Amino acid sequence: MKKLILLFIGVIAMPSLLAQDITDAVRYSVDDIKGTARFRAMSGAFGALGGDMSAVGINPAGSAIFNRGHASISLTNNYLENTVGYFGNVNGSSESNLDLNQGGAAFVFNNMNSNSPWRKMVLGLAYEQMKNFDDDFVASGTNTRSVDSYFLANAQGLRLDQISAFEGESYTDAYGDIGATFGYQHQQAFLGFESYILEPETFDDDNTVYMSNIAPGTFNQDYFYTSTGYNGKFTVNFATQYEDNLYFGLNLNSHFLNYRRSTFLVEENMNPGSLVTEVGFENNIRTIGTGFSFQLGGIAKLSEIIRVGLTYDSPTWLTLSEESTQYLDTQRDESGSSVTTVINPQILNVFPDYKIQTPAKLTGSLALILDKSGLISFDYSRKDYGNMKLKPETDSQFAAQNNLINSDLKVANTYRVGGELRHKQFSFRAGYKMEDSPYKDENFYGDLTGYSLGIGYSFGNAKLDISYEDSERTINHQLYNIGLTDAARVNGENSEVTLSLSFTL
Repeated sequence: MKKLILLFIGVIAMPSLLAQDITDAVRYSVDDIKGTARFRAMSGAFGALGGDMSAVGINPAGSAIFNRGHASISLTNNYLENTVGYFGNVNGSSESNLDLNQGGAAFVFNNMNSNSPWRKMVLGLAYEQMKNFDDDFVASGTNTRSVDSYFLANAQGLRLDQISAFEGESYTDAYGDIGATFGYQHQQAFLGFESYILEPETFDDDNTVYMSNIAPGTFNQDYFYTSTGYNGKFTVNFATQYEDNLYFGLNLNSHFLNYRRSTFLVEENMNPGSLVTEVGFENNIRTIGTGFSFQLGGIAKLSEIIRVGLTYDSPTWLTLSEESTQYLDTQRDESGSSVTTVINPQILNVFPDYKIQTPAKLTGSLALILDKSGLISFDYSRKDYGNMKLKPETDSQFAAQNNLINSDLKVANTYRVGGELRHKQFSFRAGYKMEDSPYKDENFYGDLTGYSLGIGYSFGNAKLDISYEDSERTINHQLYNIGLTDAARVNGENSEVTLSLSFTL
């Protein structure tokens, strides 16, 4: 696979956006269940329980359950195994990484006034990873549609003098000037024209009609996908206990994300009449962002056995910055000789900041406390992905994507159930989770299901916990947003082992 030189010789600011779309909005809005080993062993069903630093991330009232200060730290080994189908071929791949995914502490301040109904105040500080973007797969197959459709879709209707280099002008200068003057779509058309994939109807400057130099037939395609990064948050928690049975809490969350994606398509054909017989097309994108959200929650002890919880998660307001690089090479047959064209602009495209407002979420919880022998807990969450928005909404591209969000996405329900049995210093745990697809077309983006197991040991003021989780989801990964929109069928099975150390302060 070709790789771009890391030291770019140019940086340009783009006047138009890099086709951010509904898939970007979903990527940054879907959270995984991360946190402590105890929390994960019960599949995150902690909304009515509290007493765990990760439970505070589900219901901010959960820290008020602590009678003394508490701290925890967690390490997770994530193993992702992909099975990828593309036009009858099946490939397998795997990815493994180790992360410090959780850390936090809660400080309890008891009220010395015995006549006050407010028993205590709690201040908590926590870091938690919400999603790991590390992924890697290869899709290989024989298609009847070429990557030329991507360049044709971008070029049709654009003037030839706006997508071509001046005589004697380098690819780097032309790519940079076209991007700075006209934008990303024109750059894609420029790549297609200068690589000989596209043929104009006439070579006049005002030509706007293009044909392909790749003849129809079959195309052997290998698509390489790699992504890295994370979505995390830092939380400041405030909670209080009112009398003996009511707990209230507030979380103020600062979000941060870092996402990198690299794709490389290799296409070959032996179709009669094809001038261009091989194409290698690489795209690299980096997105960084910050944001804010808040949570309000409460827990009520209805009896010694029954607890209920309710949490409202506000939308997350994210501001994202994006940059990209590209590389293209082609081989063509000229008079029986193979000629290679390489377009490596070494230009970093920097796009205007944009915003995503993720959907709000409502969670209801129920827990049964079986004295000191164990517990059973259930959480239900509702999140309407149709309420997501890309901003500024005055942008015509974002307005079109927001219409797609409203029409293609739906309410996603999440169900989590977990249990714990205690025997002397040991605790044995298990859980199950099911999360609906955010898409109306569940064949495009499937439901997530998973189970979890775990064990813990108490040393008194310190506890050591370990958990194992396994979850699975199948999605259609579309190669490009226009033109070559064929999708690879990716079944991802995610196995995670988490080790946590917690102790009383």
